[in-house]
Amino acid sequence: MTRTPPKSFHIKSFGCQMNAYDGARMAELLETQGLAAADRAEAADLVVLNTCHIREKAAEKVYSDIGRLKRADGSRPMIAVAGCVAQAEGEEITRRAKSVDIVVGPQAYHNLPALVAEATRGGRALDTDMPVVSKFESLPRRRAQGPSAFLTVQEGCDKFCTYCVVPYTRGAEVSRPWRAVMDEARALADAGACEISLLGQNVNAWRGEDEAGRPQGLDGLIRAIDRIPGVRRIRYTTSHPNDMTDGLIAAHAEVAGLMPFLHLPVQAGSDRILKAMNRSHTTASYLRVIERVRAARPDIAISGDFIVGFPGETEADFAATLALVAEIGHAQAFSFKYSPRPGTPAATMADQVPAEVMHARLLRLQALIAAQAHAFNRASEGLVMPVLLERNGKKPGQRLGKSPYLQSVLVDSELPIGSLVDVAIVAGGPNSLQGIVHARAAA
Repeated sequence: MTRTPPKSFHIKSFGCQMNAYDGARMAELLETQGLAAADRAEAADLVVLNTCHIREKAAEKVYSDIGRLKRADGSRPMIAVAGCVAQAEGEEITRRAKSVDIVVGPQAYHNLPALVAEATRGGRALDTDMPVVSKFESLPRRRAQGPSAFLTVQEGCDKFCTYCVVPYTRGAEVSRPWRAVMDEARALADAGACEISLLGQNVNAWRGEDEAGRPQGLDGLIRAIDRIPGVRRIRYTTSHPNDMTDGLIAAHAEVAGLMPFLHLPVQAGSDRILKAMNRSHTTASYLRVIERVRAARPDIAISGDFIVGFPGETEADFAATLALVAEIGHAQAFSFKYSPRPGTPAATMADQVPAEVMHARLLRLQALIAAQAHAFNRASEGLVMPVLLERNGKKPGQRLGKSPYLQSVLVDSELPIGSLVDVAIVAGGPNSLQGIVHARAAA
């Protein structure tokens, strides 16, 4: 049975920054079809759940979200499940949730208008193909929605860590062509973005050729984007330790626009656990990378990811992780309890760590990380640093911005959003800084 074509949409994205990028691109795509964005799912004719499959029970949470989309009058919007859960579950979603009209994987969302049309005709639409390059070629020209913007340059992963579903849901490592990335970066700058964050599952695995046919790595791409008029800041995430090249490390010393912040996941401090994770690096090799980066940029802020309770992790293994964290000193870090993902080798490993042990260890690790982050913030007191004002704060006349080190900075100011201003830091709290405008940076 046919239905009325949707006139409005709402996209709810979960998980990583790449999902945030994908959600923004889907919004741009739907708007080119004449649909209007709705602030709330309840007000939308089409709701897209842009899902993440990294954490435990991700699929069950999606089905719970689907159930909550029923309106007070008993009707439902057109429902599309996108992202990594869609890729992993496929037709199972339509079997379990009869109210779902569309299932589309993260490499096929450029076909969303056609899938919506199919669902409007009364069908149930499914597309989980992985044509990465054609996806980007089919998307509309970028438009910035603020002073800071994400730009995906690489997708997929060839590392096959034993706990991770990304190679199965995002596919093999693929680098977007140089020209496509540069065109998108210029479009973002033209639309008002002055900070661009380059994204990839292993973003520093990006490889390509420039306009002259010369081989380039991520450092070459960063140097070229830094020359685009209007681009003031560049960031990149997420990186793999084995792909931190000499050129990329040198870029941290040589490229003024490359921010002094590095998110470089290590996951554990025990070489035995790293080997079981198939991380392809050791704690010693990881520390050498950190040492070289700090030699190039002494003030760089280090961030990381840690998994607690990987199968077989002993108290000694966990102690090694705590020791590694203590040695590095983090500006921030993300830590999680291990959760078995169906289809990954780790899910069937022996010696699964009891939940209560994982929980206790996570609390100890997070306490150490929080103490380091607070100390890093307190060390900023008395400094004057450039802050990009990104949005309004909670209080009238307050702005929230980001420091070069990705700290949230609250400033009493009515300067326009998008201003890059010098701010004197007067207080460093556990999660943010307080500052006062020192002098407005040159435009």
